[in-house]
Order: sequence, then structure tokens, then C-alpha cells
Amino acid sequence: MSEELFDEAEVISATVTVTLDGSRLDAAAAAVFTQFSRSRLAEWIRAGRLTRNGELGRPRDKVALGDELHVFPETDNRVDWAPEPLPLDILFEDEHVIVVNKPAGLVVHPAAGHHSGTLVNGLMAHAPEMSSLPRGGIVHRLDKDTSGVMLAARSTLAHKHLVSQLADRSVRRIYAAVCRGTFSGGGTIDAPIGRHPTSRTKMAVVPEGKPAVTHYRITQRFGAHSLLEVRLESGRTHQIRVHMAWRKHPLIGDPIYGGRAFRPAGASAALLGMLDGFSRQALHARELSFEHPQTGEVLNFAAKVPADMSALVACLEEEDPP
Repeated sequence: MSEELFDEAEVISATVTVTLDGSRLDAAAAAVFTQFSRSRLAEWIRAGRLTRNGELGRPRDKVALGDELHVFPETDNRVDWAPEPLPLDILFEDEHVIVVNKPAGLVVHPAAGHHSGTLVNGLMAHAPEMSSLPRGGIVHRLDKDTSGVMLAARSTLAHKHLVSQLADRSVRRIYAAVCRGTFSGGGTIDAPIGRHPTSRTKMAVVPEGKPAVTHYRITQRFGAHSLLEVRLESGRTHQIRVHMAWRKHPLIGDPIYGGRAFRPAGASAALLGMLDGFSRQALHARELSFEHPQTGEVLNFAAKVPADMSALVACLEEEDPP
């Protein structure tokens, strides 16, 4: 639940233990979210960025054993969020949820450097009630240059349920990714992710990181590349990008984790031109499934791979056969 700055932050969750039973919400939050100060956490409670069991509260509210705390960290200065009519590719909506197909290049949240033209600006214009929800109703996110299916809440009921589903990992998310190198078969990457030890704008596999599990299987093999189907079990910042780079299979076009330009031996001019010109990570959120917060029905949505990734795959099929 970018992949970091405010618009790239993921929800962080914790459960109230017996030693915190009966504590103030801000005190309990400070005890479990030790990376943030109590005063900042209190501000986030008042702003709706820290919830208890998916519900808004006050810093002085009491917590109980087993309560689920969810915080949406804000690491940039908050900017005004204003409704702004924008074209939206809406896959589904009702009074509780909205599912959109986010194009590559669209920032999810307003933040420093992106005060307008974000997905949240567009959603607030389309559904004004979302402005009263934490993070404008966004319950998970995609990086600016990752395309595909995104889910957001339009009601308090939906926000509570969707945050809980993400926390218990019942939301199913499947991605298409084109990466460097080939595999002998599918597999699982189970490696903790946290802030890069020296570059604080990047993430990395680090021993003290948060648990992160990525499952992948091969969709198509090429000579020096692979098209993968990737399923997230957890939702850490930049998880797929970091895990694949850590395994020496960075995503094509990844400007942060892709490393030096890769020019396969014997590649045609057409393929080299395609690889050099693909300037975003080749990552697309293809499918998403979740339980509707009101009806309990499991809903499934899919978004076609966009034209730039389709062209990349077509070029690999023609120019980079296995």
C-alpha cells in the first residue's frame, strides 16, 4: 500500500497488546509506531491518518486488547487538496467503492512538487464525499509510473473494511512485469524491505526491514528477458521493483532500481531502441479482487496491459526469441 515520500507511503499496521490495553490512543500508537513521535502521531489521529479498527478517533480515546491500528504516514509537508476535474478510467463504482485504471505517469496523492493533477484531485471532483476520508479514500497505491487497477473507498464503511482486508492480505493483486534475465521456473521471494541504508529516497532488502513476500511465475520467456505474472502477499513500498532488482532481475525501464542500461548481445537496432526508449518501470497492476464492504460479494477487476508495455512485449517476441 509507491514504491518514500507522502504520495508513496504505505499503510503501517499494528495490534494493541495486553500491556497497552486501556492506554490512550496516542500513547499506544507511540509505543507501537516507534519511528514516529507521539506528537506527530496525535496530529495524524486528528487528521484521520491514524485509525483504530478502521475508524476515526481522538488522541485521548482508549484502546483495547486486539485493536488494530493503521497509520498512513505523511513525510512531506501537507498541501491543500482541491477537487480538480480530470479524466478517469472508471472500471466500477457505487456509493461505497470506486475502481479505476490508473495510467502510467499519474501521481496518486498531492505532495510537494505535485500539488494538482493527481488521482486524488480527480477523485475528489468526481466524488466529493471522498475528501472527508483518510488519504482522500485511497487505501492502497501505485507508483507514479506504474499503471493499472486501483481501489479506493467512497464511504467510512468501505474505508474501514478495505483497510482491514489489505491488512489481513485478503485483497488479491496480480501484476504483469517485464524484467531483465531469464528464470528456470516460478518462485517466491521472501526478503524484508526497508529504507535504503544510505539513500533515504530508495527502498532495499535489509535485515531490519518489514516482512515482504512476492510470488512470481513465468508468463513468457525471451532470449534475455522475461514476462512475469507477479502476486503480492504483502504490500511494501516498491516491493516488486526492489525484490526483482535484489534477485538481479530488475524491471525494464526502472529509473531507480534498473541499474546500468542493458544491451543484450546481438540485439537488433529495433530492440535496442525499444529498451533505451522505455523510460518507466515495465510494471502493470493487471488484476485486483476484494470483498465488497457492504454486500460481502467478491469482486474481480482487470485492466489490459497499456500500449507501451504491449509494444515492448511485441518487440521482444519478434526480436528476442528464447
